[in-house]
Amino acid sequence: MAKRKRNIQILFCVSPEEKKLIRRKMIESKTKNMGAYLRKMAIDGYIVNTDTTPLKKQYEEMHKIGVNINQIAKKVNSTGDLYPEEMQELKELVKELWRILRSSQLK
Repeated sequence: MAKRKRNIQILFCVSPEEKKLIRRKMIESKTKNMGAYLRKMAIDGYIVNTDTTPLKKQYEEMHKIGVNINQIAKKVNSTGDLYPEEMQELKELVKELWRILRSSQLK
């Protein structure tokens, strides 16, 4: 073992499900050797971190608009009445929803 190029062990534990997932990804990468695959991923693999803050803000805005629309719809369904100002508010809310959706599309 003294002449081995790689003579330092790194050990870690995984669950049975994680082991299956690792093996599947190893096979998908067309690698037959688990050690080679894990070494390659540890050295050259990367983790993608994405900032979802803008999406979360858009979701919150859209949720608030949806709540407002639901309140108006509930009133209309229970009374059968829809005042012109409520109709105008609905139109504005829908326009705002479309604005949010269009601004989030990838360009």
